[in-house]
Amino acid sequence: QVQLVESGGGLVQPGGSLRLSCLASGFTFSNYAMNWYRQAPGKERELVAGISSVGGNTNYADSVKGRFTISRDNAKNTVFLEMNSLKPEDTAVYYCNAGFLRLVYWGKGTLVTVSS
Repeated sequence: QVQLVESGGGLVQPGGSLRLSCLASGFTFSNYAMNWYRQAPGKERELVAGISSVGGNTNYADSVKGRFTISRDNAKNTVFLEMNSLKPEDTAVYYCNAGFLRLVYWGKGTLVTVSS
C-alpha cells in the first residue's frame, strides 16, 4: 500500500523556521522524483520545490528561492523541506508528491501557519 506521510507542520512566527518531512512507503522511493506542493485558503495548489530521484537536480518556486531547501534521503525513504525566513504568505497546507512516469502519489498534507 502506497503511503506518503507528511509531518513537521505547525504554528511559527514570521521569520521563523520549520522542517517538513515526508516518509514514503509502498513503492521504490529512489525511482521517484519528489515534490512539495502547497495550497493556501482560497487558492490553487502550487508547486513549491522538487528534487530528482537521485537528488542531483532541484527546482523552486520563485517565491521561496533562497529561503526553502528540498532534500532527500533515499536510504530512509524520506524527503525534507527546510523552510527559513517564513512569511505569513507561506501559510498553507503542504503536500508531498511522488512522480515516476505516469505514476503520481500524494500525501494528505500538513498545515503550516505563519502568524504572530
